[in-house]
Amino acid sequence: MQPNTLLDAILDEAGISHAGLAAHVNQAGRARGLSLRYEHTAVARWLKGQRPRGQVPDLICEVLAARLHRPVTLDDIGLGVPGEPSAAHTGSLSGFVERATALWRSDQQQRPHVLGAPAVTGTPAVMPVWEWENPPEDVDVSRGGRHRVTQGDLDMLRAARTHYEQMYRKAGGIATRARIVGFLNAEAAPLLRGRYTDATGRQLHRATGGLVAIAGICAYDSDAHGLAQRYFHQALRLAKASGDRGLGAYVIALLVNQSLYLREYRQAVAFAEAALRAAGRHITPALASDLYAMQAKAYAHLGDGASALSCIRRAEQAAERIRRGHEPDETGYVQPGLVNVQVAEALLSLGELTAAGEHAAAAVDTPAHDRGRVHRLAMLSTIELRQGNADSAVAIAVRMAEQARGMESQRLRDRLRAVREHLVRSGCAGTAEAAELIDGALRVPL
Repeated sequence: MQPNTLLDAILDEAGISHAGLAAHVNQAGRARGLSLRYEHTAVARWLKGQRPRGQVPDLICEVLAARLHRPVTLDDIGLGVPGEPSAAHTGSLSGFVERATALWRSDQQQRPHVLGAPAVTGTPAVMPVWEWENPPEDVDVSRGGRHRVTQGDLDMLRAARTHYEQMYRKAGGIATRARIVGFLNAEAAPLLRGRYTDATGRQLHRATGGLVAIAGICAYDSDAHGLAQRYFHQALRLAKASGDRGLGAYVIALLVNQSLYLREYRQAVAFAEAALRAAGRHITPALASDLYAMQAKAYAHLGDGASALSCIRRAEQAAERIRRGHEPDETGYVQPGLVNVQVAEALLSLGELTAAGEHAAAAVDTPAHDRGRVHRLAMLSTIELRQGNADSAVAIAVRMAEQARGMESQRLRDRLRAVREHLVRSGCAGTAEAAELIDGALRVPL
């Protein structure tokens, strides 16, 4: 079940509590001869995605319409009947905008049913990728809102994406997420509902898509995987509206990375193939190298060494074609050395320790932003320990723990814990000092 953010948003707009809605629904039911005994717990279940039975969805619309002094449809409250044609706006881009902004609002208000939602699997996970890859395309994305969207507005959104990406790299996703979600609600949402031509609208949806993707990265980094997935799916829909295939492929790379973390390895392979296939000539060497490297990791986990090595070769070939200054802002994360550390991880899964060590050492010797440096040091420490080089592993782990200071990130904490576990399990001399340093970093609650 997916959280019903539309119902959550309209309840907030109406200023009605969970208990208040339940009481009003019971009262409206009595007027129809129904004996209903709903309490606030039932409303909480509806917000988590459970569909009320019988006439109750219509009663909710009736109660909210009276409160808001306007018509309220089943689609407005996220309870359109599955399989039946929805209201005209719901399947359209404007309907998507309302659902997307409702999620941003729920996230900013820290609604538990949104923050704690698990990632979907199977068809619901695959459909947004399939819909991005296949027709129909958006013929016209213009809109006739009250306020005209200007070039200055677009410049602000692009600058904000860069700003929050840099904040994420330095401080982590937990610290950054509240800031970017607040910006989406205060600045991006009104612009999406504004007035713009098709040409301006394409740029607006592209700029917003880049921001929403960063919000998804921050949610992923905060362990809110269902929320992260929904942000990635939103970014993919915005990319389609923009007509920018390269942006869509970048978003799918984020979904591939999340699939790897969730151990959905076959899905990771399939998504990477979809991005490479659908983006075609619009895919840049940097993004292609990352997609192939992640595919290699997935194949390695599946035990398919031949396919993993083939993808490693393709990743390295693509990396050689990267030309700085000819890549979009979004692929700036593919810094020199990133493919090395991805390849090292794949080779480690295949048991190729010597080759993995060479790639990890090359990655550490290459300049990287703070966050990337922690991951690279963690990988090299793990490989050094596996090779029996305890002194080197400990020294690298100490550097890693010091580098991670000041970052609020569940993913980096995962890395720190994994390295600590490997050090302690090895029982080698000197590991206690590094383990204690890591413990000190982990003691600070997030």
